[in-house]
Amino acid sequence: MQEEIKVLVVDDAAFMRKAIVDVLASDTQLSIVGTARNGQEGLEQIKALAPDVITLDIDMPIMDGLTSIRHIMIESPAPIVVLSSLFSDGAITFDALRLGVVDFIPKPSGAVSTDIDQSRQQLIDRIKLASAVNLDNIRRVRLNRWDRQADFSDLYGYHPLEYLLTLGTTLSGPNTVIRMLANLPPTLPTAVVAVQEISPKIIGAFVKQFDASVPWRIREAQDGMPIEQGTCYISSYQNAVRIQTNTEGAPCLQVLGPSEDPLNMLFASAAEIFQQNTVGVLLTGIGHDGAEGFSHIRELAGVTLAQDTQCCVYPNLTHNAIQRGTVDIVLDEIELPQAISSIMAG
Repeated sequence: MQEEIKVLVVDDAAFMRKAIVDVLASDTQLSIVGTARNGQEGLEQIKALAPDVITLDIDMPIMDGLTSIRHIMIESPAPIVVLSSLFSDGAITFDALRLGVVDFIPKPSGAVSTDIDQSRQQLIDRIKLASAVNLDNIRRVRLNRWDRQADFSDLYGYHPLEYLLTLGTTLSGPNTVIRMLANLPPTLPTAVVAVQEISPKIIGAFVKQFDASVPWRIREAQDGMPIEQGTCYISSYQNAVRIQTNTEGAPCLQVLGPSEDPLNMLFASAAEIFQQNTVGVLLTGIGHDGAEGFSHIRELAGVTLAQDTQCCVYPNLTHNAIQRGTVDIVLDEIELPQAISSIMAG
C-alpha cells in the first residue's frame, strides 16, 4: 500500500483553495492536511502540520509567494509546487525556479474550478513526484552581479563555434540549468542546447529573465534557428529538438512536437552533426530518457557527463545512464562547468 502524501494548499482565493482541494482529494494517496490564505499563514501551517508537499500561489497579500519560498527553504524546507496565474512575468517564474521550487505550473485561464479540473491529472502527478525529491539537494542559485555593457566586447566579440554542449534534464531541472550557465564561461567555443521540464506557457518569460541574469545569450529554441557560439537555446521537454544543418550546411535547430524520448533525440542528432565535438550532459530528473542518446555521442567520439546521483534532486535520469555504461564522467554539479571548460580547452 502506498504511503499517504500530506499536502498543504496556500492560495488567497477561497474558490481556488476549494478547487485545488477538491482536485487533490479525488486521489486517495493525497491527504489535504490544511489550507492557508497567504504566505505568513502558510509558514505557520507548515511548522504545525509538517506537510510532505506545498502548493503555493504567488500573488497573495501579507506575504507573497516568492517571499514565502525564501522563508520556507530556510526555516522549514519542503517540496513546493507553484500554481500561479503570473506565469507571463519572467522575473517571477525565473526567481521561483532559481529559488528551488520543484515545479511551476500555470494556473488555468480564468482560475475557475472547471478549468483547473481539466489540469487535474497533471497537478496530482506533480504533487506525487514532488513528494519523492531529495530535499537536501534543493538549493537556490546565487547569481553574480555583472554589467552586460561593461563586458560587451569580451562576450560578443568573435569566438568560433567548434563544439555543441547539450544539456538534458526533466523535473526540477531548470534550477540546475540556471546554475550551470551562471558558472560556465560564455567565451567557450560552443553553443548550448538545453531541453528541460518547463511548461511551454512559461518558457518565453523565463528565457527573457534568464537572458538578463547570466552572461550567455539565452533564447527560446525556435524551428530553423541557426546555432551560434555564446548562445544557449532552451526548449521544453514537451517539444523535442533535433540538431540538423540548413541549406548552407550550417548547424541549426529543428523544433518538433511531443516525443517519447526528446533527450535521446537531442543527444543523438547533436552527435551526427558535431561528432567528436559533441558534449552531452545529463542532469537531475525523472525517467529513463537520455542514455540511448549518450551511446550515440560516445560512438562518434564525443564526451558524455552526468551529474552525480548523490547530488541530484531526482536521481533517475543519471542513474539509468550510469548503470547502462553510457557515461564517461560522473561529477558533482559544482564540478561540471570546470570539466566542460577543460574538455573544450583541450
